[in-house]
Amino acid sequence: MAQLDAEDAKLVTLARGALARAGASSGAAVRDTDGRTYAGAPVALASLRLSALQVAVATALSSGAPGFEAAVLVGSSPDDPGLAALTETSPTAAVIHTDLRGEPRDV
Repeated sequence: MAQLDAEDAKLVTLARGALARAGASSGAAVRDTDGRTYAGAPVALASLRLSALQVAVATALSSGAPGFEAAVLVGSSPDDPGLAALTETSPTAAVIHTDLRGEPRDV
């Protein structure tokens, strides 16, 4: 994670932790404009399907986040449906995609 600053590396760690706790194939974390962080793993129920990023964004927004500075997606598709929610709220938020080890694929 040499390419990432300390705050973005923290997001990678949070996203990987959410992935591991849920036993999922992906994880995500976001940092709001106040510096607070939120992490999520995918939800896959018959009645509800959310990507990890959708979970992280929804958690942040329901906690009063005013907007986003950055998001990290670990092991997720570059066309994650959560990106629409992120950019609707904060079109200039940085988005970092990493592999499952947390190595950046796209910054």
